[in-house]
Amino acid sequence: MGEEGVVASDFTQWNNTTMIMGDRLCELREAKKLSQGDIEKRTGLLRCYLSRVENGHTVPAIETLEKLARAFEVPLYQLFYDGEEPPSLPNLLKQKSSAEIAWGSSGRDAKYLSALRRVLGKASERDRKLVLQLAQKMAIR
Repeated sequence: MGEEGVVASDFTQWNNTTMIMGDRLCELREAKKLSQGDIEKRTGLLRCYLSRVENGHTVPAIETLEKLARAFEVPLYQLFYDGEEPPSLPNLLKQKSSAEIAWGSSGRDAKYLSALRRVLGKASERDRKLVLQLAQKMAIR
């Protein structure tokens, strides 16, 4: 999606989120009595970059947030949450795990996959490779 697809409210929400993150990082740094230079030494991130993050001009990547959490000596969740304990999770409806969603994990697909395993187990290595190559070519189509 190009710039024309961005709605003003989306930008405002993004900007508010970056400001909140920047404010939170600044609060943590000041609470630990650390300067941006101290954080620069601990993380290798440039002081000017840290300033841009704190002022809401830049959105840090998750890897950068991990570096900052280590520099502040706090768990990563504390960069997003103000408190000693992690926030309680909302009571969401039980969702299927990826194992439950995976093809061949239940029903007719599971029976088919089991039969395919038995047959391939009896085939030679050369024949198994041939079947795999054929399946890969079919999947590309």
